[in-house]
Amino acid sequence: MSENYTDHMGRPIVVVTGMGVVTSLGKGKKENWEKLTAGQSGIRRISRFPVDGLATTIAGTVDIIEEGEESAPTISYAMANATAGEALEEAGFGTDGFPGPLFFAAPPVELEWQHRFALLDEMPGKEPNYDTLLEAARSSDHSRMHHLVQLGTIAFKIAEKYKTQGLPISLSTACASGATAIQQGMEAIRRGETGAALCVASDGSVTAEGLIRFSLLSALTTNNEDPSKASRPFSKDRDGFVMSEGSAALVLESLEHAINRGAKILGVVQGVGEKADSFHRTRSSPDGKPVITAIKQALEDAGLETGDIDYINAHGTSTPENDRMEYNSLKNVFGEAIHEVPISSNKSMIGHTLTAGGAVEAVFSFLTMSEGLIPPTINYETPDPDIPLDVVPNVARKAEVSTVLSNSFGFGGQNAVLVFARDPA
Repeated sequence: MSENYTDHMGRPIVVVTGMGVVTSLGKGKKENWEKLTAGQSGIRRISRFPVDGLATTIAGTVDIIEEGEESAPTISYAMANATAGEALEEAGFGTDGFPGPLFFAAPPVELEWQHRFALLDEMPGKEPNYDTLLEAARSSDHSRMHHLVQLGTIAFKIAEKYKTQGLPISLSTACASGATAIQQGMEAIRRGETGAALCVASDGSVTAEGLIRFSLLSALTTNNEDPSKASRPFSKDRDGFVMSEGSAALVLESLEHAINRGAKILGVVQGVGEKADSFHRTRSSPDGKPVITAIKQALEDAGLETGDIDYINAHGTSTPENDRMEYNSLKNVFGEAIHEVPISSNKSMIGHTLTAGGAVEAVFSFLTMSEGLIPPTINYETPDPDIPLDVVPNVARKAEVSTVLSNSFGFGGQNAVLVFARDPA
């Protein structure tokens, strides 16, 4: 392989040639980017199911399938299908098949009670009819529900539809899952196992039970009065995250593979760092070492110094502890210079898309570089003196951005940090 196609460690340079995204702001990159940079919020009152008695009654829901068909698996599949299609179309792959594997980030399946009763009533041992997959969640026909809720079902369907090569991989690393899917695709290309990979993350699990579980962990905001103002990353008055739905897909290729087929290069996945944290099922280690290590590993893997980073796409969930931990960890790595680096949280507008978060924020990171515009952190009206960051408050900012550090920290101690670049080095 020519050295022009390799990075500072002699590995294939990994580039992005296609992207797709769906969030509560809308479907597709164009609509999402316009609303995101305009500082619009996709958070709204929940109307999909009754919320009487719930502490939190708002979310970033995605209305992508017909009313009555909604369930976590059907919404997750519909969003994944939409984003994979958008990404593959932009990358220029036709209907003949995608020449690489699929890495799909999926949430643990959550079911409403009517679907659980349907699951109980089903007869085991029959072969599924995948052509009627979405029918399984309809109240009038719950057949094959036990196949619908298998973790690998959505990946199987996406792989089957777009003719990806090899076994599709389903993975779940909590809120770091989207970043992990990108990591897996990047590493497969670096190892020389494939010239291309399709990385998709999707999460449609806004359900009553999901809200209750996060509420019992004291993780969700209870600021229900004005949904658009509820997510307040880095603000002193932040009180929890907003549960949301979303999906993103990225087509990764080796630089050589992309150039040889004449593909347009949208950016580079330049580095990754990860470090598990076994301190607590929801809280990060007080010393921040796992997050600090993940950030340092990502920079080292990318061959960059802290001074090379132009913008940080924060995990920024709007919970009291996470935002403070993220600031302290970044300050440990960047020193006082962290106060000069723009850092914003997309979650102020789209909420926390959980499994999909790392992939959604990757798409927004590449758009930030290509468009020269940093999305804002909205609802930043009461600065926290303990977190003196440049959060790009309330209004998008024009800027020359050639590198981005993107953080994803998951419950259960899953930490993944990605470094993106606008151009191959």
